[in-house]
Amino acid sequence: MPDRSPTTYDVTLCVEDLRSALALHGITLPSLRVDLAGFAGTYAPPAGLVTLGNCNVTTARALAAVLRKAGTEC
Repeated sequence: MPDRSPTTYDVTLCVEDLRSALALHGITLPSLRVDLAGFAGTYAPPAGLVTLGNCNVTTARALAAVLRKAGTEC
């Protein structure tokens, strides 16, 4: 059975995609990055985690508003 666990490259592409999508709405998460500790652990397969990081209340509210709007458009 092939290994389908995400590589560091896969997760990096995911982070860049998320960063670009958030930028379309004027949202920046300063700590958005690949969580390298997720690859260092003993997870089988590696978790491939994304660190969303810290953001201020204004950014969190903007993100919530965009998600709410997207949810009503489905």
